[in-house]
Amino acid sequence: MRVVLAQPRGFCAGVERAIEIVERALEKYGPPIYVRHEIVHNRHVVERLRAKGAHFVDEIDEIPKGSVTIFSAHGVASAIEERAADRGLPVIDATCPLVSKVHIEGQRYANQDREIILIGHAGHPEIVGTMGRINGRVHLISTPEEVRRLDVADPDKLAFITQTTLSVDDTRAVIEALKARFPTIVGPDTKDICYATQNRQRAARELAKIVDVVLVVGAPNSSNSNRLREIAAESGVPSHLIEDARALDPSWIENAMVVGITAGASAPAELVEEVIHRLRELTEVELSVLPGVSENVRFRMPSQLADVAN
Repeated sequence: MRVVLAQPRGFCAGVERAIEIVERALEKYGPPIYVRHEIVHNRHVVERLRAKGAHFVDEIDEIPKGSVTIFSAHGVASAIEERAADRGLPVIDATCPLVSKVHIEGQRYANQDREIILIGHAGHPEIVGTMGRINGRVHLISTPEEVRRLDVADPDKLAFITQTTLSVDDTRAVIEALKARFPTIVGPDTKDICYATQNRQRAARELAKIVDVVLVVGAPNSSNSNRLREIAAESGVPSHLIEDARALDPSWIENAMVVGITAGASAPAELVEEVIHRLRELTEVELSVLPGVSENVRFRMPSQLADVAN
């Protein structure tokens, strides 16, 4: 069996930074460290950090006063920051810089007295955080059909922003519908979209062209991992989202000559290696990597942790 790996796949710079923040904080301050929500959407990552002394909580009120607190890569609402300050929690912010950029853009548009159209998925932690960072009216939509139902105060005072785990391709139809109905709407340039989301989706689409089945390594609650599976499936190829090697059903690959593997932005490389090892237990494997973008992005550490060695 030929096994082809997508390139790029797995961890993006924002996820690497968030995980490293927790590890550096544990090294500098010692356990326990408290993290609001999962630092990233991957159970294996969370369990590994929990074993080192990280405590993951749903609410700020669960954190003992004075305890070192980390906000997840998805970002938080301003009210959460205020609540942490009220409780005297020393906070380290692991929000992905690209998510923070969306927050800044949204507030900048709101300061221009524009209503904000936020393109994203209701209930996703990033969306909850973004909506809670903008002082103004925000409309959340995810499909072109919802554009027709928008009720806005002034059609000439609108702006749009997007969830970072959506790519240019994901948002194109919605943005086109917005511009058709509201010709004066403004928004960020497409180059501002999350590079990692776009790169991984493009790689998944290319992978699906040359394989018989696609395996996407990622958590079931990972938005970007689910989207990778959908993209491969849209290409007409059987596609499966698996959390780890144990979730691999041998029947999926019985008649496959070529199996493609990719991974969501919060999936560690070792999970992909374990899937390859499992395939090798089932049959002889010839491994190759699909040519693709080589990412070398690295985000700066928060000032509190700049003095801690990697």
